[in-house]
Amino acid sequence: MIPDRAGNVAGWEFDKLVIILLRQFKRPLETHDVTLSNPQITQIGEDAAANRPPNADAQSVRAALLEVIAESERVLAAWDLTFAQSLRTEMTHMPGWETTADFLDVANEKINAEVRISAGAALLTILGDPRHAPYLLQAIDHDLATAGRLDVDAMIAKRALLHAATIPAEADDWLDQARNWVTQQKQA
Repeated sequence: MIPDRAGNVAGWEFDKLVIILLRQFKRPLETHDVTLSNPQITQIGEDAAANRPPNADAQSVRAALLEVIAESERVLAAWDLTFAQSLRTEMTHMPGWETTADFLDVANEKINAEVRISAGAALLTILGDPRHAPYLLQAIDHDLATAGRLDVDAMIAKRALLHAATIPAEADDWLDQARNWVTQQKQA
């Protein structure tokens, strides 16, 4: 039986989701001079779950994530792709590979950029900076259009949007509410 990873993500306590995301970004954050101890990571997760304003550590994370996302956007732009275009582009249509090794290198680079943009935008949104929240909608829309359900990254995107916009998880119109919230954030 194939594990339901997105279902697992949907069931995580919110502070644990934030902690997992922060740990996923440990190396990228360190390259931007943000090193967090386990107690600092736990505190950020607890604060986010309780909707407390971001502390100094969380603000440092936000600044570093902006750089990580910008770096990943540049990776995709080198292929003339936006995030949404990258999600829709199959690896067989990607330039720059001739051998299997090349293919794997390009695939790794593309997937890493997509994950860092999606997960980074989720974490930023959770930490009170929604400027990249449209990426979360793009991840959700892509999964719904191609698979009819959310994968792990899109489920993280959904949870981030629901939390930031205080939308109940059981709301039938959660996606419409999330779209409206993102639109309002862009206009603010």
